[in-house]
Amino acid sequence: MGSQSHDLLAKARAAKATALKVFSGLLGDDVAVGVTRIDGEYGLKVNVVHPPPASVNLPAAVNGVPYRLEVTGRLKKRPAK
Repeated sequence: MGSQSHDLLAKARAAKATALKVFSGLLGDDVAVGVTRIDGEYGLKVNVVHPPPASVNLPAAVNGVPYRLEVTGRLKKRPAK
């Protein structure tokens, strides 16, 4: 992993807590945030249970980190195999 890629990964990881706070404040408690690749670079994946209302003004990025919002519905824990 190159230095720039490592820096972008560190920036995305650092933005996770802020993103969770931002999106939970806008959309409620049913939000999860992880790190993913977006267009070949590191960004955030924000999973939500319900689509955001049209009246909610979502940020363009979080701390300069791009994100992808995915409506997952309610997630269930799978039994161990």
